[in-house]
Amino acid sequence: MKTNLSVTDFLLLLMVFIGGTACSKSSGNKSAGPLPSARISDVSQARQHTASAFRFYVDLSAASTQSVTVNYSTVAGTAKETTDYTAVSGTLTFQAGQTELYIDVPVTGDSLRKADQQFYVQLNNPVNCTLGVAKATGTLGNADGTYLPTDGAGYSTPLAYPGYNLVWHDEFDGSALNTSDWNYEQGGSGWGNHELENYTNRQQNVFVSAGNLIIEARQESFGGSNYTSGRLTTYGKQQFTYGRIDIRAKLPVSKGMWPALWMLGSNISTVPWPACGETDIMELIGTYPSRVVGSMHWKQQDGSTGTFNNAYNLSSQDFSQQFHVFSIIWKQDSLQFLVDDNVYVNGSTGNVTSGTYPFNSPFFFIFNVAVGGDWPGSPDGTTVFPQRMFVDYVRVFQ
Repeated sequence: MKTNLSVTDFLLLLMVFIGGTACSKSSGNKSAGPLPSARISDVSQARQHTASAFRFYVDLSAASTQSVTVNYSTVAGTAKETTDYTAVSGTLTFQAGQTELYIDVPVTGDSLRKADQQFYVQLNNPVNCTLGVAKATGTLGNADGTYLPTDGAGYSTPLAYPGYNLVWHDEFDGSALNTSDWNYEQGGSGWGNHELENYTNRQQNVFVSAGNLIIEARQESFGGSNYTSGRLTTYGKQQFTYGRIDIRAKLPVSKGMWPALWMLGSNISTVPWPACGETDIMELIGTYPSRVVGSMHWKQQDGSTGTFNNAYNLSSQDFSQQFHVFSIIWKQDSLQFLVDDNVYVNGSTGNVTSGTYPFNSPFFFIFNVAVGGDWPGSPDGTTVFPQRMFVDYVRVFQ
């Protein structure tokens, strides 16, 4: 059948046809949606003694219907290529529907205890995606390394003295504390001095390395305390009456630190402190880094604590810079205190003018690093953690 269309009708039909086609095309573009974004996540791990790998995950914000690629490469920070990790680079390809891939970076094994180190993994050149988080940090946790050498310079004493026999010693030459001789005391009770630390039995706070016992105080939240440290005793395992005792050590000296090498009467469980007696072979208060104090404490007749002591001051440097030897020469009715063979306290029964002299009985050792307390006060902004006491040896001659 013949149809007659006017020019006007024809133009109207043509406009409807073109408009419908344009609408359809516009609808198709809208359905494609925005491109997914890629993000890479940080990795923080304790460093292993042997080679390991850090795995960095890369995620897309949404699955794509097409292949997505992104390039990556490592970037050095305080951690260095080859020495601390192996540099890697390449391209990640997400197949349609994939949303997660990963990058493995080989990390060199190391047991040295030191500050944590960082390196980075950088994303670039995205195809069919955008970059959300384009750079990740890899943190090598070195703080719990078990190897920590230190300069051994300083004063030393011999393994033998005329008229004495070496009856017990610990040179700390192994790889672990000898628990046949030593106990860990633990807790954060303040220890009668309003101390701030929590003493632990963790390797983070007490370890043996490179010929030294190391007690490390840290600023960290643990068991309700803001600091941790170590406190060791020989109670019930090693006790002595009389002789010469030498302890070679290097000390922490910052504000708020309170390292001590001392002894208590072994009868403390039945004769409470201070009646059991206390011999402080060495105490240092961080406010005075060049001074140590040697003390005798006992219970006076009125129940108060009796004290006889004196201080020893270095003429140069401080007690953190070199090893020094802290000694007592202990005889019946007398105690001498020495630093590097210099006598600076001469104590005896004559100094105990009230109460009972307790120093003719067995005593055991205590080595600790306190943080804060009534005597040193709290750490301040000048105190840098960790703080460490190194003990090279303890020797008992009789």
